Amino acid sequence: MTIVRRGEVFLAALGEDAERLHPEILAQMRAPVPSDRAEGVFAVAGSRFGRLGLVAVPVVGPRMMLTRLGRDVPFGLRTRSGRTSSGRATLDSAREFRFPGGTQFVVDRVTESVVPGLVRNLLGTRGRVELIEECSVTAAGALRMRTRRIALRLWGRRFALRGILGIAVDLEDGWDEIHQRRTIEMRATNPLLGTILEYRGWYRYIDDHGTVASP
Repeated sequence: MTIVRRGEVFLAALGEDAERLHPEILAQMRAPVPSDRAEGVFAVAGSRFGRLGLVAVPVVGPRMMLTRLGRDVPFGLRTRSGRTSSGRATLDSAREFRFPGGTQFVVDRVTESVVPGLVRNLLGTRGRVELIEECSVTAAGALRMRTRRIALRLWGRRFALRGILGIAVDLEDGWDEIHQRRTIEMRATNPLLGTILEYRGWYRYIDDHGTVASP
């Protein structure tokens, strides 16, 4: 049986550059844990456009938009690593944002690309928004993902989103030495509207008993 590691999709994309990750992050990514969960808190999370985001739901599908903006928002993360029928690494993630006024969810599937350094990310339950993202390692050893292309998948076709329709996503997943926990910061921006979605905070993997899991 092939062992699936927790961060297989990112290790595959980074190749030899994975060795530059912070040792704690690298150890967690190499752990033979195909499914996992984590808990954390976002110092800030959501969208300043609020319920206006609901306008996009009929197009992009459910579990992709956040229609609240809050501070000190508890969140949960569930992940499952796997492989496609062709052997490419995948990572399914479900994020639970526990806003005071109600819980919201964002899901996605990241798949290893045939192009080194890139991954394909399908957002939402229906995977209608497709991001091609470049993976790299920062000087501090964090994983960084930046959008190279974005497209909308409808009626069996792909529509590239460029110019004022484009969205740039910049995510950094790092390590907090002082508190011994992962950090996460994501910002999605549009040339016309500015920041349309963001979250930043920390998280830790936990086991089935609710205690912090070892790498």
